[in-house]
Amino acid sequence: MSSDLASHIVDFKSLALEKNIERRSELARHVALLFARTWERCSDEQIDIYDSVMLRLSEMVEQHALSYMAEQLSEVRRAPEQTVRKLAFDTIEIAEPLLRCSNVLRERDLVNIAQSKSDDHRLAIAKRDVISESISEILVDLGSAEVKQTVAANDGAVLGQRSVSSLMSAAKGDEVLQLALGQRADLADAHIEALISFASEQVRKHLIKEGASEVAGKLPKAARIAASKLSNEFWLGRYDFETGRGRVTELAREGKLDEDALRGYAEEDRFAEAVAAFAMLAGIGHSEAQHWTVRNDTDPFLVVCRASGFSMMTVQALLKIGPWRYRLSNTQRQEALKAYQGLNQQEAYRRFVTWKEHWMA
Repeated sequence: MSSDLASHIVDFKSLALEKNIERRSELARHVALLFARTWERCSDEQIDIYDSVMLRLSEMVEQHALSYMAEQLSEVRRAPEQTVRKLAFDTIEIAEPLLRCSNVLRERDLVNIAQSKSDDHRLAIAKRDVISESISEILVDLGSAEVKQTVAANDGAVLGQRSVSSLMSAAKGDEVLQLALGQRADLADAHIEALISFASEQVRKHLIKEGASEVAGKLPKAARIAASKLSNEFWLGRYDFETGRGRVTELAREGKLDEDALRGYAEEDRFAEAVAAFAMLAGIGHSEAQHWTVRNDTDPFLVVCRASGFSMMTVQALLKIGPWRYRLSNTQRQEALKAYQGLNQQEAYRRFVTWKEHWMA
């Protein structure tokens, strides 16, 4: 820890009991700003210290200071988890930027917030760059018309059959929702035809003009947006692989890295750590592991898992986290598990060795 940073942290901790609430609010804003400007150089220990300090300050400051803290932390990939989680469960004036942007929030956090908090909270979640099928379903089931419209218009929202059916039903009296659905890049032919059959005259003309009736809703603009959001590069930039790798390396040094630890990372929704553990246990490069676990094609991942002797439980857990939560449908996930069951371990190992020889060359 640098002496400058340490002195700042010590000052904040000693002043946490400052009686003047505006002074405490000023401290909270100062800590959040300092962290937002230095987080990339912080160690895990330093982040934990920031987390402790901000948690203490969040209990004794006014709403405007909490809102400022949330805004500063909303786009930080390594933001203190406990602080982010606490603020995300607060009033919408505080939680909104975190619900809309933070990658620190896990799937279970978003599920709990979407189910238990206000419609404004659900609306903020509906504006995230990517939304899993499970979250989309909750938003569509519980959300207002505006939430439904926002989910439908979000190309990064994965919509399962149930959500699509619910949105189609709600769209019969909602022109905004009709148009949002018609502009999606992933709507099936049958749904587009049904949409055009009951859409208002104005919306129907727009859909037909844009070619929705001819290309099953895969409009050029929507398709480009969806392709951009689902690219491998998009996903690789969302996770803090460096920190995850450091944590797993430390676990390996302690002799505690095994398949149970890997599955534990997956079950706790810690994708970066899971990737690092997968790479180390399988004996592959971290870069290869990153790329293989964000792509739509799961074949290399399955081959390495079979060659490494990983159980079905572990593979199943890994297929449910990270980008695969968004990029794989439930059907595709089941097909991948079936393919894994059908893989011969000796053949998988032979393919794995061939790949490693290629990398070495």
